[in-house]
Amino acid sequence: MSRGRTAGRGRTAVLRWGALAVVTAEVALVVCLVAGVRVPWPVLVAAEAAVAGVVAAEAVVLVRAWRAARRRGLGGRAAAGEAVRAAAVAVPVPVRRLLVHEARVMASLVRWVARRPHGVGPGDAPVAYAGGQAALVYGLLFVIVVETAVLAVLLARWPVAHAVVLVLDAWSVLLVLGFHAACAVRPHVVGADGSLRVRHGALVDVAVPAESVAAVRVERRFPSGRLVEVADGVLDLAVGGQTTVTVELAAPVEVVRPLGGRERARVLRLYAEDPRAAVAALRAGTGAEAGTGRGLR
Repeated sequence: MSRGRTAGRGRTAVLRWGALAVVTAEVALVVCLVAGVRVPWPVLVAAEAAVAGVVAAEAVVLVRAWRAARRRGLGGRAAAGEAVRAAAVAVPVPVRRLLVHEARVMASLVRWVARRPHGVGPGDAPVAYAGGQAALVYGLLFVIVVETAVLAVLLARWPVAHAVVLVLDAWSVLLVLGFHAACAVRPHVVGADGSLRVRHGALVDVAVPAESVAAVRVERRFPSGRLVEVADGVLDLAVGGQTTVTVELAAPVEVVRPLGGRERARVLRLYAEDPRAAVAALRAGTGAEAGTGRGLR
């Protein structure tokens, strides 16, 4: 029995480390695709094969845990719950967050087509920001489509390679379009009660109570770094390489990074297509001061 438990822990550890390696590679590929960097199709094939392997391993863990629970006399629902908990233990938090993110991206595509924004209630003021990246997204989609057509001609004699490349290019189109859709249907929101909800697609969602907003101003900045950057208590959510609104808080708020890391931020810099309207809505709801800054030029 001891050997069995040791072997089980060993398999779980291998699965956890394997999943962490895979999710790191997957996130790197996603960032490259969204940034417009073309990734060779053999690399995409290897990455997706690794993801499929991790999913298959998780399925094995899930089935074994369910069978073990059933052998102990648990009912179907209780056994399923225990199996899910056992499988979750083997899945690192970054992997779970990546899977949830992909599910939200797919749901965002449906909402985008149906024109149903997420998290915008009666009396709320949505603050759009997706327009700042639209040119980049549609340009990237055009490049992918042209590449697909060219490769279809070049690989016509090799149907297997042609099919693989076609599937990967279709996945790239869906991923990039889903990322943009998530930004379109998940705007920043100035609540009817003066609260602020700051988002970046399905990657970041920060809730700010109305009483925490101390000052807000229109201010254009060009931060360098990642899409989501937290440093020295400042959260930068740049779109198209820039932010246009700065919000200073009376008390720091918690920011959950895309892969689960947690930070505290007291200054939020975000992009708004109409920054003056966003600032006016937030001041009207909270009575926040104008603050200081360089302004929008």
